[in-house]
Amino acid sequence: MKSLSRHIPLVLLLGTLGAAVPAQAQEFKAGFVNTDRIFREASTAKAAQAKLEQEFSRREKELVEQGNSLKSATEKFEREAPTMAESQRTARQRQLVDQDRDFQRKRREFQEDLGARKNEELGQVLERANKVVKQVAEAEKYDVILQEAVYINPKHDITDKVIKALNAAAATPAK
Repeated sequence: MKSLSRHIPLVLLLGTLGAAVPAQAQEFKAGFVNTDRIFREASTAKAAQAKLEQEFSRREKELVEQGNSLKSATEKFEREAPTMAESQRTARQRQLVDQDRDFQRKRREFQEDLGARKNEELGQVLERANKVVKQVAEAEKYDVILQEAVYINPKHDITDKVIKALNAAAATPAK
């Protein structure tokens, strides 16, 4: 009897919550935003990508040229190595190793710089997108907007609305 009386308040609380949940569940409004689509389709994301391409295209071209030059020099060395003197062959090998090391360092620096700038630009796009998501959520009275989900019913996807609002905001000059 004593253990039953101890659980009565818990049973009453659960019963009250159980009766309240269906009424609240009908009022709950959830939405989903696909950030990958925003990064692919929004004009601000496309502008950021174009900015990055322009900013890094010269360095990328130089790296490609340096890589091709190194490849040609290596192939030439492999063809000529059998006819070279030992000291000359060793010197050319050292030179090629140094060139390759320099190329690898420049390529690594390029990748790091590009990654950092890409994160910076996409961070700005995401910040703008989050502001627009919040505006849409407040205007349409959403209780929650998710950005990551294992599964989402397409009827809850508001990505198109967000992309349209984001593009409209980007097209309007800043005040």
